[in-house]
Amino acid sequence: MSPWLETYLTPSKASLQFATKTTLAMLLALYIALWCDLDRPYWALISAAFLQIRPMSGMVVEKGICQIGGTLIGALVGIVIMAFFAQARVPALIALTLWIMFCTYGSSLLRNNFSYGCIMGAVTAMLIVVISANQPPSGIFDIAVARLSELGLGALCATLVSALLWPTRVKDHLANQADEVINQAFTHASQRLDAGDAPEAMQQSLTASLEPLTMLETDSQAARYEGPDGNGRMRATHVLTRRTLRFFATLGALYQLLHDHRERISTPLHQLASEIADGFRNAEHVKGVPAARQQLLELRKRAHAYTDTQLDPLQRRVILALREVLGHAMIMLDAREAIAHPGRKQLRGGSLSWHRDHLVALLNAGRAGLVFSCLAIFWLQTDWSNGQVAMLLGTLFSAFFATRDNPVTICMMFFKGMLAALPSAFLFGHVLLSQANGFPMLAMLVITPLFLGMLGASNPRLMGYCLAFTIFNILLTMPGNGMDFSFDSFANRALAVIVGLSAVVMGFRLFPGLGAPIRRRRLIGAISHDLRHIDQQPLHEAESRFSGRMADRLLQLARHDDMLPEDHRHLFMIGLNGLDLGRSCLRLRHRLDDAPAPVRDAMQHLLDTLAVGFEDSAHGRSPLGLKGAGQALDDAIERHGGIEEDARELLEGLIERLVLVLERQAEVMAEHQIPDTATPKTA
Repeated sequence: MSPWLETYLTPSKASLQFATKTTLAMLLALYIALWCDLDRPYWALISAAFLQIRPMSGMVVEKGICQIGGTLIGALVGIVIMAFFAQARVPALIALTLWIMFCTYGSSLLRNNFSYGCIMGAVTAMLIVVISANQPPSGIFDIAVARLSELGLGALCATLVSALLWPTRVKDHLANQADEVINQAFTHASQRLDAGDAPEAMQQSLTASLEPLTMLETDSQAARYEGPDGNGRMRATHVLTRRTLRFFATLGALYQLLHDHRERISTPLHQLASEIADGFRNAEHVKGVPAARQQLLELRKRAHAYTDTQLDPLQRRVILALREVLGHAMIMLDAREAIAHPGRKQLRGGSLSWHRDHLVALLNAGRAGLVFSCLAIFWLQTDWSNGQVAMLLGTLFSAFFATRDNPVTICMMFFKGMLAALPSAFLFGHVLLSQANGFPMLAMLVITPLFLGMLGASNPRLMGYCLAFTIFNILLTMPGNGMDFSFDSFANRALAVIVGLSAVVMGFRLFPGLGAPIRRRRLIGAISHDLRHIDQQPLHEAESRFSGRMADRLLQLARHDDMLPEDHRHLFMIGLNGLDLGRSCLRLRHRLDDAPAPVRDAMQHLLDTLAVGFEDSAHGRSPLGLKGAGQALDDAIERHGGIEEDARELLEGLIERLVLVLERQAEVMAEHQIPDTATPKTA
């Protein structure tokens, strides 16, 4: 069934509750704004709508705080700009353009709702400067207070309705997402260890686990606003993210050994891997964390009881990797329990160190500044009264869409939603509303299209269209105490909306950003850079920094994978190999940091060679010098000592495994070169 028919003909209970809550929040904000005779009550409606997009209580509170904080800072900046340039419109707009670029730059570097706060800082300053252009200096402060009042009222109404009417909690959402992550991860583990499933099935289970993992890590920050257990849930989420990615990295290395070098692995080891695969498959369907943990604990005992003294170094690495996989799985289950019940289990896990691409942020800032400058010049030359609406949309959406993976596609979705809002706003907001008398009739006519829009926005596939339909209905109607129902006024606003959104679309068409291939190369280069410098910090600092940044990069590479054709989706595996390589380098440091100087020098040479080999193999070039660097380290250990003989054999197997992984990666990338002009998937 079409998603449109499914959403509007057979809406789910959750969709109806979402639309009802959002509509009531907007209705309450409108009533109070009209009662207080605020200048622009429709801003309270837009504020309430944006905050209710994720209606979980912690999410609404966090976004409300970020929105009010960003609005306050933007208001102060707008007042400062007008204090210096109250009588000089062009210098004021130049200063405003720089501020918008700065806010867009910050929005591109930040995560979660703090990015939204930066955008609100840009929008609020723009409103104050533009609206104050024709006002006396004494009225600038009043305009700033009005904007704060309208946006704060919308945030307050959204928070109140979210807490009182069908309240949903972030903690329940996180627990459900964690269940999905672990179940799909265990499915992926069983497929990898069996080494008999099709690559398409493995990719499907991997993507099915990464999507909720990305959402889990992004949404966990809002748990702090739901009581004292929120910080415990955040730490558990960080642990689950890191351990799940290590889990995938180890599984990827195991798969290459069990599948690509099958003849070098003994039959009993293959049988043990199959038993563990069956165990993961059974644990996925076991109800409850304790039962699943017991299932894996038995497998872990079986793996630790396996005798490895007679195995060669490579096979010893296989049995150690199997034990690591089970160990990661046990900690993942502990993290799942800590997310649901922080009081029962406490986990230590520092926050992730996010990967930030400053070049992408600068490009986004430049595009936002260019879009606003073009609209500002148009406004200055025409002295158009509704040019403020066009400048508002250019400021808001050029920054808002810049952080999305497919901004052009989203822009076109919003454009279609805006076109659908034109007849709706004209019918409900002008023809019928002009005949209404009193607030009940006004509310019924204004809220009807908004309810329909938010009902569609409850479906993620339709959100882009329906959210735009809702916002543009508000902007085209502009409900208030002194409404103008003339056709000229409506046509003027409609033209402003079209011009503003068209400028945003053209901005993204002409300056689409770096593109997936360049961003991919920069991500790979960033991983290689961290690998090169992994020996230049204390061990505990290097481990925390590398693991945190890699977690974010892996999630970004996974999103890039989803934008590429099916037969070119190898980016996430490159990231997993980079994580596996970094963890192995840290393991080498743990073993050899206290070794004699010649051994440390040989280890540093090996680490540098591995970093270069990773970058070469990621671009389809065969890594060079790895075996020689490994042999040099082995010779240095033999001459100068520093570790026990058993540990030396394990290091030998580790280096051999890394060489095989990088060589295989180079073969895969050379065979499936990702074209620079690969067409992204569209929504």
